[in-house]
Amino acid sequence: MTDQHNEHHPSEHFETLAIHAGQPADAGTGAVVTPIYQVSTYKQDGVGGLRGGYEYSRSANPTRSALERNLAALEGGRRGLAFASGLAAEDCLLRTLLVPGDHVVIPNDAYGGTFRLFARVLERWGVTWTVADTSDPGSVRDAVQPRTKAIWVETPSNPLLAISDITALAEVAQQAGAKLVVDNTFASPYLQQPLALGADVVVHSTTKYMGGHSDVIGGALVAADTAFGEELAYHQNAMGAVAGPFDAWLVSRGIKTLAVRMDRHCANAERIAAMLVAHPKVAEVYYPGLPEHAGHELAAKQMKAFGGMVSFRVKGGEDAALAVCDRARLFTLGESLGGVESLIEHPSRMTHASAAGSPLEVPADLVRLSVGIEAVDDLLTDLREALA
Repeated sequence: MTDQHNEHHPSEHFETLAIHAGQPADAGTGAVVTPIYQVSTYKQDGVGGLRGGYEYSRSANPTRSALERNLAALEGGRRGLAFASGLAAEDCLLRTLLVPGDHVVIPNDAYGGTFRLFARVLERWGVTWTVADTSDPGSVRDAVQPRTKAIWVETPSNPLLAISDITALAEVAQQAGAKLVVDNTFASPYLQQPLALGADVVVHSTTKYMGGHSDVIGGALVAADTAFGEELAYHQNAMGAVAGPFDAWLVSRGIKTLAVRMDRHCANAERIAAMLVAHPKVAEVYYPGLPEHAGHELAAKQMKAFGGMVSFRVKGGEDAALAVCDRARLFTLGESLGGVESLIEHPSRMTHASAAGSPLEVPADLVRLSVGIEAVDDLLTDLREALA
């Protein structure tokens, strides 16, 4: 299982790969869906005689292996790895890449949990970091230091939906001898392929669009290089924060409908962003699909569509933003994103509370929407009433 890339026909489209790549009919029964191998250990044919490479399910499990092959195919990578959460995937990646004294460039707009991992955990172990505006390659280049080992990017970013030029940043990383890490959670591999644009490794919270139904926690890494993928796999096994069989199965099931769901997420988000731009109580809208968005042209170039996330600032400050969150009905007040149901949240007090007082602090009047796949007219009515 050292190279998971070319198991499919090169002409197959994403929608076909999502359903079939790494997911052959079960050899024992002919089941068309990979079974849940809810098993901890495996019979060996003599000492060290492993059947299919399986000995213990922390090291490998058939259900998880099927998901990992699928992830590699969808991202166009050489090795996919599935974890118990997105942060578990990030932790494995960073402990594979870094030793005390190393340096990382991190974005000025990123998930609060990612910032917390750098600022509250890795910093204690001697890893340093510098914040840069990753939408400006020059800013990233200026932030690079002699011991920079990784440049970390979210595009679109969380929660301000900034767009970063993956190809340009890959050149900066290569010149610095560093890895370019792209968190592709907001876009999903259906909308964006960072490895094809020069990234070294992709990170996902599979909890979000990949799972798609708010019923599983998971994470993933996909490496462009086989050797680096093997390093990650070694640390995955050594550290042990792997996806369980049932969680891997749920993510695999979600991926099969990723394309059709993302089409609806994007279409709904475009309608909602347009409504918010025209609303008298909205001060500013962040959505890369808007022509006035600073990253619109770049997003149109490196993404298939503009995604299902929309953020906006409310006139009247924090209290007005909190009131909108409280009054929404179809938009459920809750953290996370990417599920079929629409969610609304106040990042400053919720997902990004850990960034308070830091360069990543978000505006207190900001509201973030994860636009679901409900009837868009119902969602528009709900937001208009919440803003009224």
